[in-house]
Amino acid sequence: MSRKIIIDTDPGQDDAVAILLALASPENVDVLGITAVAGNVPLPLTQKNARIVCELAGKVNVPVFAGCDAPLKRKLVTAEHVHGKTGLDGPQLADPTMPLQDKHAVDFIIDTLRHEPPGSVTLCPLGPLTNIATAFVRAPEIAGRVREIVLMGGAYFEVGNITPAAEFNIYVDPEAADIVFRSGVPITVMPLDVTHKALTTAPHVAGFRAMGTDVGRMVAEWTDFFERFDKQKYGSAGAPLHDPCVIAYLIEPALFSGREVNVEIETQSELTMGMTVADWWGVTAREKNAMFMGDLDADGFFGLLTERLARL
Repeated sequence: MSRKIIIDTDPGQDDAVAILLALASPENVDVLGITAVAGNVPLPLTQKNARIVCELAGKVNVPVFAGCDAPLKRKLVTAEHVHGKTGLDGPQLADPTMPLQDKHAVDFIIDTLRHEPPGSVTLCPLGPLTNIATAFVRAPEIAGRVREIVLMGGAYFEVGNITPAAEFNIYVDPEAADIVFRSGVPITVMPLDVTHKALTTAPHVAGFRAMGTDVGRMVAEWTDFFERFDKQKYGSAGAPLHDPCVIAYLIEPALFSGREVNVEIETQSELTMGMTVADWWGVTAREKNAMFMGDLDADGFFGLLTERLARL
């Protein structure tokens, strides 16, 4: 039985790969819609990029909605320095022809959770949590209807990638993250601790290119593009494919391991703003509110990714 999901995203090259993985796996996930949020790049680009990716996958019937164009209480911080000025820099892509839906992303999230059976829809945020938090504030009753939130964000042992203490998605809108982590919804977190182990080494990129398809070539070229930044920054053998971890977990959860912990979001301190304070060692009495992943089977992850993307 395929799991109904909403992908909330700010594409980014790694978001694009996550969307492709989901669209290639209908037996595991049924993408009800894709909601765009401002994050890696501003909203006009993220909603456009989401449609570009759907067209690349040949899935033009997936509805795409534009959501919040700024964090709840802060000015938007973007990541063109990683993803390029379009968010999907690398190969040039034509503008999408499939339409953007008229409905606001937050309304789509609320309406979907109200109308689908309780406990049947999983939310998959790949960017800042602004759309999800706004939906929960506007319609508090929907939180109890969500099956699970599986999100890419945060870090504990790997600390920060946008500040010394904070991961980008959480840092962009810490107030939204705080609302989501306090919502009582079951949450599974793919932090940098895991995603930094999903490295696109040369053989993996070669595997994408060897597919001989448009999708394989695009994924290889996107990876080549943002890899330059990450290799220089981390001194690693490749770039982390952060967001596909969310979809891979829904398809093959055994690839990941972690532990149930309490996660609090820092919203006060300028020094550690947006930090995901994970009580990994159980040193507080705070209630556990998240499954915080710590490791993955990288070979299994890339095997799944290559097998599924080859279908498109």
